[in-house]
Amino acid sequence: MARIVGYAPGAYDLFHVGHLNILKHAKRRCDYLIAGVVADDMLELTKGRRPIVPLAERMEIVRHISYVDEVVAEVVPDKVETWRSVGFDVIFKGDDWRGTPKGDRLERDFAAVGVEVIYFPYTMHTSSTALRRALAVFDDSDLVESEVG
Repeated sequence: MARIVGYAPGAYDLFHVGHLNILKHAKRRCDYLIAGVVADDMLELTKGRRPIVPLAERMEIVRHISYVDEVVAEVVPDKVETWRSVGFDVIFKGDDWRGTPKGDRLERDFAAVGVEVIYFPYTMHTSSTALRRALAVFDDSDLVESEVG
């Protein structure tokens, strides 16, 4: 029986339970799980913003998740190019990608090279975007006051 290698790419910025759920579910569907942590420059290119937590720190956090066997920095925007250098049999994404132009392209590109795309439920109540919005409510003066007072 062949070993199934899975790949779970993500920003993993402001690490939260949704990230943990994807990694946990991914590990159940493969024998060896590689987490691809998207590089700061790639996040700026694809999402239009830099992460709050720098790449090295995000990789260190993900490296210590028990479901993860290996961590790589994802440094190119093309997932198939990443597949060529990393090598995996299945890629895991949140189901917020399903039925979108980027999800359709991902499925089409990976079908051509024999890689299965598996979607997991997106954690609606917790996301890095929601955390970012909550943090934006505070400004530096609020933080200084709470530390002093």
